[in-house]
Amino acid sequence: MLSLTVEQRSWMHRLPVWLKLLLLCLFTLVLWPLADWRLLLASCLPVVLLYASAGRYFAKLGAQRLKPVVYLVAIIFIYQVVTGRIEEGLAICLKIIATVSLANLVTMTSRLDDMMAVIETLAKPFHALGLPPRALGFAMGLVIRFTPLFLQRGTQLNQAWRARSPRRTSPRLLVPLALSAIDDADRVAEALKARGGLQNTKTKEIQSDSAPQ
Repeated sequence: MLSLTVEQRSWMHRLPVWLKLLLLCLFTLVLWPLADWRLLLASCLPVVLLYASAGRYFAKLGAQRLKPVVYLVAIIFIYQVVTGRIEEGLAICLKIIATVSLANLVTMTSRLDDMMAVIETLAKPFHALGLPPRALGFAMGLVIRFTPLFLQRGTQLNQAWRARSPRRTSPRLLVPLALSAIDDADRVAEALKARGGLQNTKTKEIQSDSAPQ
């Protein structure tokens, strides 16, 4: 769901991040109570038009980054068909496609440090509970930064398995995938320590220095 910012500028890049996040929340709140798959299908049209309005390259890149979602939706739909709930399954799948596609659009058109700043602002009330807003914003930035890399690494492990074995992909691949995530976490922690801790670390460094090599 979560992609890195696309440098190709569009009119959506100029919108404030807080406004895009607010519209995403409102869209999700309106969409999820719906049960009619026809209304849900119609709700996907504005999202498609938003991708198209940013240009062919942007739309193509957005579609590529949504491939993991397509696989997930296919599995869910097959299960719903097997259990005899076709319309319900279709409604669930359309909800996932619409909301995740819009969330992907927001991250593709928003700078990571701007999103972190919004999260830090929203997290200020939690400071009284002992939760530092900067730490929460930084953690969310790491999630946004590393989720695409994590999915890409899973795809690479799957391709390596298929190249070496005619059998179906084994759940045992989850072990090296989890170990690689732990290794990335250690590298990020070492990078933070080398820069004097979280308070002395610039948010833009997440996009470069803390990325796994």
